[in-house]
Amino acid sequence: MARIAGIDVPREKRVVISLTYVFGIGKTTAQKIIKEANVSESTRVRDLTDDELGRIREVIDGYKVEGDLRRERNLNIKRLMEISSYRGIRHRRGLPVRGQNTKNNARTRKGPVKTVANKKK
Repeated sequence: MARIAGIDVPREKRVVISLTYVFGIGKTTAQKIIKEANVSESTRVRDLTDDELGRIREVIDGYKVEGDLRRERNLNIKRLMEISSYRGIRHRRGLPVRGQNTKNNARTRKGPVKTVANKKK
């Protein structure tokens, strides 16, 4: 396995696909990186030379990926919660943030249903 940006990318897949295993790199960004590093899209990771791997790593250093991106995202959410914006309050309460309906759905955000049985009189 080749290590790129601290992640072991799969060796058997094409370079474009294996780069998407890095957090913050999607298919479009991976294609840009490959083009910038002058590497063929169809080559497999196991067939890359050390020089090509080095060029890919250099190009990726210009992007915000993995730990830095996760940290920035968490800080943005924390900032919203600190200033008590609507979105921050929704994050704090564990409810959907982007205006989804919560009457019937939103089980993923709200968690499992907590039902209490009625007492028989």
